[in-house]
Amino acid sequence: MNRPRRPSLAQWHAVILHRDHPSVEALRRQLELMHIRVSVVWPQLDSAHAEADVVFFDADMGHDGQFPWPAGFAPMPMIALIGSEAPGRIEWALAQGCNAHLLKPIGSTGAYSALLIASHAHQAERHQADDIRALENRLRQRPVVVHAILELLRQGARDEAAAWRQLRLLAMESGMTIEDAASSLCSPAPTARQGTKPS
Repeated sequence: MNRPRRPSLAQWHAVILHRDHPSVEALRRQLELMHIRVSVVWPQLDSAHAEADVVFFDADMGHDGQFPWPAGFAPMPMIALIGSEAPGRIEWALAQGCNAHLLKPIGSTGAYSALLIASHAHQAERHQADDIRALENRLRQRPVVVHAILELLRQGARDEAAAWRQLRLLAMESGMTIEDAASSLCSPAPTARQGTKPS
């Protein structure tokens, strides 16, 4: 199993979305010791801060509409700052796509491990989403693969297994996926070049 790559935090920009609170200053100190640039905003994250590398957000006073993206679709790791463990507050934080959390009051430790855990969880989510999109795309292209197999059978392939082998060989030789090879096989032949008259 591949070990997750540790992010280089020294160049990061962290946004703390939290009202004025002693925990904010404690968290800022921890982050600045790691050479992370820190911005503190409240009551919402505007598009100017949407390019941050990580967002710490107040789970206690947080509300819908604080982020410039739909709930659960944050483009960066999200770390919830939790003081109240009320179930509704935890559910709201999870719905925002929280990848890790810190319990308040925040002291002199905890931010580093939360950053590593959140970064790893966010990367895993992104890879999973990419894999799902690729599988959905392949599933959409399955009818084209079936059509290509039928076309190869029509062109003289001995049976389905032979047609599959031909399609795989075409894909390998062209450096394409099976689906793309099938699509190219089923595309209509190019018409005569513009400017040439039919004989």
